[in-house]
Formats: sequence, structure tokens, C-alpha cells
Amino acid sequence: MIALALIVSGVIVVLFVVVCGLQRRLIYLPSRSVLPPAAVGLHRSREVVLETSDGVRLGGWFLPAAVPSRGVAVLVAQGNAGNRAGRAPLARALSERGLAVLLFDYRGYGGNPGHPSEDRLARDVRAAHQFLVHHAGVPAERLLYYGESLGAAVVVELATEHPPAGLVLRSPFTDLAAIGRLHYPFLPVRMLLRDRFPLVDHLRTVNSPVTVVYGTRDSIVPPAHSRAVADAAPVLRQLVAVNGADHNDPALLTGNQLINAVVALADHQINVGRPRFDRRSGRP
Repeated sequence: MIALALIVSGVIVVLFVVVCGLQRRLIYLPSRSVLPPAAVGLHRSREVVLETSDGVRLGGWFLPAAVPSRGVAVLVAQGNAGNRAGRAPLARALSERGLAVLLFDYRGYGGNPGHPSEDRLARDVRAAHQFLVHHAGVPAERLLYYGESLGAAVVVELATEHPPAGLVLRSPFTDLAAIGRLHYPFLPVRMLLRDRFPLVDHLRTVNSPVTVVYGTRDSIVPPAHSRAVADAAPVLRQLVAVNGADHNDPALLTGNQLINAVVALADHQINVGRPRFDRRSGRP
């Protein structure tokens, strides 16, 4: 019996070590190569380089608004898979509705060096924010954050330090451990997890208006999670349920309900009497 107990204990220890060592490979699923922007239909965009506080250089695309411009820019933080090329249809749809858009890749994604983690993604999104504010000249009252799934947690954490005019959270979860328990019920996820992304805890301290968009048939982030995020928002502007949509369906990428929700938040929150930034020069 003692030998059996030792064997079982040894197996558990090995399992814990393996899970701790490999968990980020389960969380972050980057596509490392990226096409030129013209190849994905962003002919008017320009390639930009974002430099993080720890010296990592990240690739991005800045797409100006089409005419007429609303004088608003959207910082897009992607989910945990793919790269910015997969968000090109979103950027194009927003641009056609008069919004400028910054797409960028986290470290380890889209040909960028480095390895992603919760702390490192926080540095990455701050580099994107710095570009828009200091290089593109976007005032805070003209800046929206758009976060997709994991990216929703990334932009909410950013908002605790740099509040935007508003946030659009697409398919957000309450915290990563809760999603981990759902998909890996046989593991003590909360004890093992290194990257936690406590979205709701951060959101409770954010006073920027929030719009939440989710699919009613989401098989990755349960709809109840997104509704709980909406309930936690101190200033909820809109809760949009896209009927029948799963996590990666086109309706949650460029669907009318999604794009209309982003535009509605921009139009409602942006004071037209404040200075606009020029869509061509990127300056006020």
C-alpha cells in the first residue's frame, strides 16, 4: 500500500510539473507568420512598430478612417489565437464606418519576438496605447478599447491605468481560472494557474462606459460569463446578445450587431465639441 501511495503521489507530482510547465502553450495559440496588410485587404493601412517598456518591438497596422471620419480611434486587442491578419475584416468594417483602427500582435504572435504571459501582454497593450496617444495624437476622449475574449481582459487591465472614452468587450470571461475549470475539470486549475486575467476584479474599478457583445451559443466562453461581466461594469452602456453565434463565428467578427455596437458607443460617448484628430495625419 505504501508503494502504491508513493507511485500515485509521484504521478501527481509529475502531472503538476507538466501542467505548470506547459500551461501557457494551452493558453496562448499564436500564428507566428503574418501577411502584408495589402494581402488581407487593408490597402490604406500603414505598418507601424510599437516598442514595449522592456524593449520588445511589436508589429502593427494603423488603418485610418474612411470618409466621413468620426474622429475616433479604436485600439484592438485580439484573443489568444491567430494574429492581426485575422482581425483585418474587423478593422476594415470599422474604418468604413468612420473609425481609425490599430491592429497589433502580442509578443510571440505575428512574427514578433518573445513569449506571451499576462504581465507581458500588459506591457504590449501599453505600447499600443502609447503609439495612439503619443504618435498618432489621439486624445483619451477620442479613444476606444476593443478587446476580444482574452483581449477583453487585456484592455480592461489597461483601462485601470489609462481610462479610455469607452470599452467594447467581445465574448469576455470573468477570469481565466473559471474558464480553465470549465475546459479542464479534472485539474485544480485555480491552484496551478500562473496567468489569471481577473477581468471582473479590474472592471469594478473602471468608470469608462462599457459595451458587452457575446454569442448566445458560445462554446468557449459561456454566455453566462459575458453577462456576469456586464453586471460587474460600473457604467454599462449596452449588452448585445448575438443570437445563435459561437465564439469564432463571422457574426462576432464583422456582424452588423457587433459593428453597430462599436459605432454606437463611439457616437454616444464622444463629445463632438472636443478636438478631433485628423484621420490623415493622425494629429489633432
